This record gives sequence, C-alpha cells and structure tokens, in this order.
Amino acid sequence: MDGTVLQEDGTLDERVASEIARVRALGHEIMPATGRSVSMTLPVIDRVGIAPGYAVCANGAIVLRRDRDAPVGYVRDRVETFDPREVLTTIRGHLEGASYAVEDPEGLFRFTGQFPEGALAAGRLQVEFEELLEEPATRVVVLSPGHAIDDFLSVVERMGLHKVSYNVGWTAWLDIAPDGVNKGTGMEYVRAQLGIDPSRVLVIGDGRNDIDMFQWAADGGGVAIAMGQAPDEVRAVATDVTGTDLEQGVADALAKYFPGDRD
Repeated sequence: MDGTVLQEDGTLDERVASEIARVRALGHEIMPATGRSVSMTLPVIDRVGIAPGYAVCANGAIVLRRDRDAPVGYVRDRVETFDPREVLTTIRGHLEGASYAVEDPEGLFRFTGQFPEGALAAGRLQVEFEELLEEPATRVVVLSPGHAIDDFLSVVERMGLHKVSYNVGWTAWLDIAPDGVNKGTGMEYVRAQLGIDPSRVLVIGDGRNDIDMFQWAADGGGVAIAMGQAPDEVRAVATDVTGTDLEQGVADALAKYFPGDRD
C-alpha cells in the first residue's frame, strides 16, 4: 500500500484509483498485501473502493476474509502467531535505546519506547519491556532511529535471528513475523482459496518486505513489478519495473498488463 498504491505522504492519486477501479470492473481480483495492521488497512481499502474478498495484513501473519455481516466487513480467516520472548531479548542485547512493539492477534500494539504518531495502529498500550514478553505475537516491530540504515542492516545481520522471518524497512525499522510467514505465504493462501492459477498472479511493491512475495509470484510464472523507487535488492527479484509512486507507477503497470476496455 504505502509507496505503491499510496504515495509516501498518504496521497491516493486519482489516476491510480481510476486504474484500480477499471481493472476490478474487468473481473480481476484486486487485494492488498501489506505490512499494515488490520485497523490501518481497512480505511485504505475503503478509500480505494475495491471491497476485496481477502486482504493480507501484518506482512502475512493475518489474512482477512470479506464477511458482510461482520462489524467491520471482514473477519480474521487465518492468524499466525509466535512467542516473542527470545527474539525480543536477543535484539535488546544488540540495539541500545531501541523502541519495541508487539502486535497481538486482535490488533492491539503493546509498546515501550517512542514511536511516531500514527506509526502503530490506533489500538496501542504503553507498557514495560517485560510485559512485551508475555503475549503471543503476530508481529514484533523494532524502531532504532539512532542507527543509519546501513548500520542497522549490519546489526540485524549480526544478530543471527532464528525461528522468525524478518524484514527491514526504508528506515531503521524492523518487522518480525512468525517463522516462514511473509506476504508471499499470505498471498499463496488466498490464491488457493480462490482457485487462481499461479501464472495469473501479478504483484506490485516497493519494499524489502515484498521480496518474498516477488519470489513467490515469479516462481509460479506470475509477474512481480517493482516500483521505480524500490531498493536495488527488491528490483533484483522483480520481473518488471514501473514508475515511482509520484509517477503513478501502479497506474502504468495496470494499463500495461490489463489493457482491457479503455473506453
């Protein structure tokens, strides 16, 4: 979503929204696969106006299914959790002064330290570090603004994290998911539920947390499109590259691969 459908400042370009609506009207299933929590994903779904059958949230740890009778229009169809104790204590020993947050299956973030306003979901509770170790997690977030991104990447590599999946964002932001869980595994679950042939999959993204999803799509004979501003390691596993978010790259990609009825 961020940096792909939405520009980095949260703007939804009219051309992008129009192309998404056009492709949806052609009968294609369009859905988000995002690092956002459920509560931060649903408002964007409403803004885009696609009402997808499924949505992948929290980097694959939560898959939502459309249910018109549910209070928010969706139910949690699949939830993956893990015990955050080992990974939190390991990271704390390497990153002095970092801030930590743990998202539970219901979308509540328990956190310690400082996070920018709006960086976590609306449901957030500040606690002592030890309390973060007590609940099953769908995701652990680590923010360490005192580190330059290259230094942060180096520290993460030295940690030797095991039994979890992790991705580093644009800044010194680390998302940690259950072992073997990522956007690609979430998308594969949805693909199987909908009975879509792997070669008919197209994904678009701009971040390091899209790498597994790109590899999953490409391995199945589908298309993986990197946004123009994506880091080199993301572009390296893509099958195509489009324009940046400011250049409405998503709109260009959809026009290219789904020409359809353009009247």
